[in-house]
Amino acid sequence: MRMALSLAFNGTGSVSPNPRVGCVIVRDSKIIGTGWHKCCGEPHAEVEAVRNAGEDVKGSTVYVNLEPCCHHGRTPPCAPMLIEKGVSRVVIGMTDPNPLVDCRGESMLRDAGVEVTSGVLGKESKWMNRGFIRRMRNGRPWITIKTASSIDGNIALKDGSSKWITGESSRQKVHIMRAENDALLSGVGTVIADDPTFTVRDAEGKSPKRVILDRRLRTPLSAAIFNEKNLIFFTSADASVDKINSIRELGAEVLTIDAPECSELEFVLAKLCEIGVNYLMVECGARLTSSLLRYGLADEISIFMAPKILGAGIHFTEYLELDSLDEAISIKDINTSACGDDIWIRGVLSCSPDL
Repeated sequence: MRMALSLAFNGTGSVSPNPRVGCVIVRDSKIIGTGWHKCCGEPHAEVEAVRNAGEDVKGSTVYVNLEPCCHHGRTPPCAPMLIEKGVSRVVIGMTDPNPLVDCRGESMLRDAGVEVTSGVLGKESKWMNRGFIRRMRNGRPWITIKTASSIDGNIALKDGSSKWITGESSRQKVHIMRAENDALLSGVGTVIADDPTFTVRDAEGKSPKRVILDRRLRTPLSAAIFNEKNLIFFTSADASVDKINSIRELGAEVLTIDAPECSELEFVLAKLCEIGVNYLMVECGARLTSSLLRYGLADEISIFMAPKILGAGIHFTEYLELDSLDEAISIKDINTSACGDDIWIRGVLSCSPDL
């Protein structure tokens, strides 16, 4: 199963809105086939593994980190295929949270006389597909807040100066993170202050969809963000029609919303869910970061902390006010490592719903 999970990770950045799945086929204590789901619309992991085994998998045991599907989508279902091929046993990491499957694949296999074992490395399997689970069960992507700060928690000086607080190693790691996510969310304040492109440059992989929250469409038409495709703006319903048309002429999509702050964020996340975003990375200023934390709309945090003290600067949770220590947002499953001269802190937020 660990091999299946390792194979599944190969689909990172290319399989969404589908889950990441790997498959290993064993017979007579020997691996005879391996495969993983490479891209949405292409064969699933089980099909790839059967092909790799030369199609002869009768009497074998199949290890797969996600329950084989039983419904027709862009590709044929896998559970009936495994039955037809005559496999003896299927070992599953976790059941599929997609309501079109949700244990039906397991039942189909059992009804056909195939031995099924489920829940093997279940925690690891859920983590592998945390974005898919979040989208299926909560109607939004898995959200990672990324921030770069000084050791005293500032993301900029009072005048907004922020380039560069962290070092080159941290910035390269951020490019890897972008390639691992389906979309990147930021606010107009960051676009105006830093003129970023939010693309992948110093790492392998494709750039994510870039999503900008800009209620009044203050983004300059000369901004670097327009240099690449896959750009979506969310703005208010009363935004300038001329500015909307100008932005669309530059190749960006513009969607309008008219809702209070919390509902606005939920609207945006629901829309991203609709277009198949499993993993969303947030690179933004203090206001948007604080809002996501305030409303419990974040799952993971990734902090690159430089060994510097900025003093009276802008803190990354500047606008998050708590009434008591009992309301503090804790971080679990924490991981700390060096990233050049910086410290990289990662963990799951306590406000994140359980998988």
